Amino acid sequence: MTPVTTSSLIIIIFAGLIHASFQLSLSVLTLLSGHSIGKQTSRRRVLRLSSNFIGGVVIATLLLVSAISYYLTLFVSHVSSTEQFTAAIASGLMIGLGIATWAFYYRPTRGTTLWLPRNFAEYLTKRSKSTKNTAEAFSLGIISVVAEIIFIIAPILASSLAIITLPNIWWQISGIILYIILSALPLLIINSLINTGHSIADLQKWREKHKRFLQFASGSSLIILACFLFADRVVGLISYGGTLWL
Repeated sequence: MTPVTTSSLIIIIFAGLIHASFQLSLSVLTLLSGHSIGKQTSRRRVLRLSSNFIGGVVIATLLLVSAISYYLTLFVSHVSSTEQFTAAIASGLMIGLGIATWAFYYRPTRGTTLWLPRNFAEYLTKRSKSTKNTAEAFSLGIISVVAEIIFIIAPILASSLAIITLPNIWWQISGIILYIILSALPLLIINSLINTGHSIADLQKWREKHKRFLQFASGSSLIILACFLFADRVVGLISYGGTLWL
């Protein structure tokens, strides 16, 4: 395995975990499941709704990663100034978003309310309450990804840069699948816990208790990944032996 492949996999894994740390889709999933259970909906139906919601999240994320990776291949070639320029932009974007996550991700109130436009937050809450079939749940998953695009675009861009430098199409497909699995991992875990009888109230209390740690970890991870990406793909210290500036 070459240094480029190794560093690409590190970037994909780290970016996927950062994506997973953001909370909007998780909040909508708990709202959707909580309202369905509160209406005495059968557990099987709750599972169908939550699974289709996760399906919408996965498909939206897959389309974003695939589209960005494809368009990057049109402009970026290996060890080129274009790749350096794109990596530098992605690094700067992640540093800015990391600081923004530290400062603004949660509203300064009790609970786990996120900094979203109030109308948009009310719309997501209303949709979560009114969702009755799998198609609506699927579309709600897509909407939740779009709503958080300002935060998740940075790790998606970083992972896409890494994906296109993998050796061949099969490595690249594997890289996309790896990113999707990692980014959806918290949703899969929470969905499993809810559908095996764990209390949504207890899960929400845990999220509220640890929200500042999660906020700090997400912001810090974005900045760490930005530094790694800059060192690796702009300076070339890891993948290219520090030769990109020569």
